[in-house]
Amino acid sequence: MNEQRILPAVRSMKDFDRLLKMNYEYGVFLDIHIGMLKSVYTYANEHGKKMFLHVDLIQGLKSDEYATEFLCQLVKPYGLISTKSSVITKAKQKGVVAIQRTFIIDSNAFERSVQLVEKTNPDYIEVLPGVVPKVISQLHERTGKEIIAGGLIENETEVEAAIAAGAVAVTTSNVELWRYFEPK
Repeated sequence: MNEQRILPAVRSMKDFDRLLKMNYEYGVFLDIHIGMLKSVYTYANEHGKKMFLHVDLIQGLKSDEYATEFLCQLVKPYGLISTKSSVITKAKQKGVVAIQRTFIIDSNAFERSVQLVEKTNPDYIEVLPGVVPKVISQLHERTGKEIIAGGLIENETEVEAAIAAGAVAVTTSNVELWRYFEPK
């Protein structure tokens, strides 16, 4: 993801319009309706944006390997994000960048996440909550995968802490952070 420290997470068409006017190359679609997918991806591609799609949050589509195959063939996203191993595995088979989303709430969840990553071999891991630098560095060390921090990150200091802990980027829907960290 180059030197892009923020992955703008788009929750609305208003946010998508903002992203299109900014110098970001990569972004993430969250909470999108299935009927809008093809048109927003066409528009994003026309503006040189490489967009990830959070499969688990698509309204009107079950997040499984069949949906993943459908998305890869019809929508052709740059990458997919999911908590589900079947989605990550199918995305990898289809040559789409895959981000395994993990929720680390305790040491048990940490160990299950390591096992899941070993099974699915995603391109990246998104760690939530992203405000725990210790977890970011430990997960990177255990898996050898690049980490993206997400969730509960509210200010520049928290972004910097996640990056310092080893995250390659931070996902956020906070437009003020988009502006603050916008690439030149």
